[in-house]
Amino acid sequence: MDSTFTHGKIVPLAIEDEMEKSYIDYAMSVIVGRALPDVRDGLKPVHRRILYSMYERGVTPDKPHKKSARIVGDVLGKYHPHGDYSVYDAVVRLAQDFSIRYLLIDGHGNFGSVDGDSAAAMRYTEVRLSKYAVEMMTDIQKDTVDFIPNYDASEEEPAVLPARVPNLLVNGSSGIAVGMATNIPPHNIGEVIDGVVGLIDDPDIEISQLMTMIKGPDFPTGALIMGREGIKSAYTTGRGSIKMRAKVDIEQMSNGKQRIIVNEIPYQVNKARLIEKIADLVKDKRIDGITDLRDESDRTGMRIVIELRKDVNGRVILNQLYKHTQLQENFGVITLALVDGQPKILNLKQVLIHYLEHQKDVIVRRTRFELAKAEARAHILEGLKIALDHIEEVIKTIRESKTTDVAREQLMTKFSLSEKQAQAILEMRLRALTGLEREKLDDEYRELIKTISYLTEVLRNEKMVLHIIREEILVMKEKYADPRRTQIVRDDSELDEEDLIAEEDMVITITNNGYIKRLNTNVYRNQKRGGRGITAMTTKEEDFVEHLFITTTHHYLMVFTNKGKVYRLKVHEIPEAGRTAKGTALVNLLYLSGEETVNTVIPVKEYSEDLFLFMATRQGIVKKSVLKEYDSARKDGLIAIHLDENDELIGVKLTDGTEEIILGTRNGKAILFSEEEVRSQGRTTRGVKGIQLGKNDWVVSMDAVTEGGELMVISENGFGKRTPLNEYSKQSRGGKGALTIKETAKTGPLTAIKVVKPGDELMMITKEGTLIRINVSDTSVLGRNTQGVTLMKLNSDDKVVAVAKVVSKDDEV
Repeated sequence: MDSTFTHGKIVPLAIEDEMEKSYIDYAMSVIVGRALPDVRDGLKPVHRRILYSMYERGVTPDKPHKKSARIVGDVLGKYHPHGDYSVYDAVVRLAQDFSIRYLLIDGHGNFGSVDGDSAAAMRYTEVRLSKYAVEMMTDIQKDTVDFIPNYDASEEEPAVLPARVPNLLVNGSSGIAVGMATNIPPHNIGEVIDGVVGLIDDPDIEISQLMTMIKGPDFPTGALIMGREGIKSAYTTGRGSIKMRAKVDIEQMSNGKQRIIVNEIPYQVNKARLIEKIADLVKDKRIDGITDLRDESDRTGMRIVIELRKDVNGRVILNQLYKHTQLQENFGVITLALVDGQPKILNLKQVLIHYLEHQKDVIVRRTRFELAKAEARAHILEGLKIALDHIEEVIKTIRESKTTDVAREQLMTKFSLSEKQAQAILEMRLRALTGLEREKLDDEYRELIKTISYLTEVLRNEKMVLHIIREEILVMKEKYADPRRTQIVRDDSELDEEDLIAEEDMVITITNNGYIKRLNTNVYRNQKRGGRGITAMTTKEEDFVEHLFITTTHHYLMVFTNKGKVYRLKVHEIPEAGRTAKGTALVNLLYLSGEETVNTVIPVKEYSEDLFLFMATRQGIVKKSVLKEYDSARKDGLIAIHLDENDELIGVKLTDGTEEIILGTRNGKAILFSEEEVRSQGRTTRGVKGIQLGKNDWVVSMDAVTEGGELMVISENGFGKRTPLNEYSKQSRGGKGALTIKETAKTGPLTAIKVVKPGDELMMITKEGTLIRINVSDTSVLGRNTQGVTLMKLNSDDKVVAVAKVVSKDDEV
């Protein structure tokens, strides 16, 4: 038992009762007065007091910065009787562009860094309110919010700010109270305002519809959000786990190695500790293959460089880093905020509803204030008009009065005026007697009557209140909306989104340095033979477009490399880009090793047992395998063909197993043979000889023969021709072949052969990145032993490097 003195008496108390009461009082004090934000303005008391104190002192964006110590002292003395560094730490956070999405404080000096460096002492730093923070205080002087006594009742402070912007979602909040915690992520202000407007326009709007406007959190540090499941859970229940991942590129270095470049890291991750963790993993040999690690970040942006050994796969190392470091991190959302002084878990719509109700209250209170002010002024003007209408008698009354008080009483009695009206008449200047001043007074009165009528109507009509909120918040969007920083991407572990994607024809281009992009086929227009073409891609001087083909968004891409491996991509997963854009590095989409280059890409709709892959190598080896054997989603790829030393895979065709194959060599030879001469082999086999090559010759191209087709032959210097396929005698597999183009210095070596039909179209691409689309019917039909005609005019040091046939939907697999 415990006891205490009450009015000189000892009152016995049970200690457990006293502990429970005292702890509950303490807990509620922490919950309400310290740790949790108010749903209306999204601020905790300390932040609200800091902002209001600075506003009251006039430390606004149009004024010079003030010492932080001065602001902290003012907040401590007037509103927040706690430790000075508790206030300064709050000031610092509001000024950190890596902590706050839209800064509330504009700071000068060292306010810390993403590396975890502390801010300079408050005597060194300077602050003032940001323009965004001033919007939080808009109309606070118009009785829009309640004011409450401060800790010693010597001052008054706002219980909440008017908050013209929905700050709880926009800047988020985090805090640990007693027995509960809040963790609300920041969002893009433009999206949140769209959500508020959506709620105003349709009060019955579903959360799923709001999510089309508010796509997800938008962190100040950018980075990626993986998938939408965590976002959906957070928005519908108030709780969810959002997977964040660093924004990373894998670059191919000139020495054949790869390096991982980290440009953005997840929210609230300490960069210095992240790098230290990676170094520890390398030191402890938990991650093998990293040869160098350095931080090249500067004032222009973040850049962490992780160099890799030549023999390791960049995607594999990156996945290990995601698993063991904060390059991937979860943000646990708990949307807990104070609603009418009580802590509540809220979903997205509830947050917006409470904000909208607050804005209604602010607008109604502001309207009442402005109405009262307008009516008071109109009352004064009515008195002045009466005085002007009886000016002689008014002057006489004033002159005959001994004192001001007597004059006021006489005016009130004679003209039925109020005390305020009489006082205004006594204070009236002689210039008010001029005609111009009288006209101004009449104009002001008429405008006031209109204003009073409008304000009265606003108070009677909730729709008008909502319209005002809508208009004013859209002004905030126009002033502060900016592009989203955090990109939301599909999580590999989530369900396929293919059913949600329209099936469209796409051009896929891949450069020699491994950059891939997709774009709509209608970007290119048909041109006549011999045209100059249009620029298909802006590339580096040392890079050029090497592969180009047509497919649809619902196809798989089978990506074959020179090392005889095959990888799988879905077309809709390839980032779409503009006609002159470089595209995305393939190493960011595939698990390529440093020595692998993409050689052939085949679009397929499904993996069938009735279809075959027919492959050819640089040294003339060919192989046929069932397509079904290659149906695998393994991210690190499959072995497509076993290669001899110094050999490379140069081409792959999708066939039915009974087609005729033609191979073309650099020195202008071609061989035609039946695919049936090549027996079907397993996936990892070597294959058999397809052509006997001469000295300094190698296979450059392969195609499958179609009935009624012709062979289109294109050389490096832009020459080409069509030759009837009946001029090529079918040989046995492994023969020497026959001449297919007369090579001269003018034509240059053979680049490609394509089996075509009249009406087919080809796309030709050059080393400099110029593309031309031609109809093969415009090309001359010439014999095998000829050099052809000019298909494409080239600059002196340019050359044709890739040719692709434009396929129709009827030809698709």
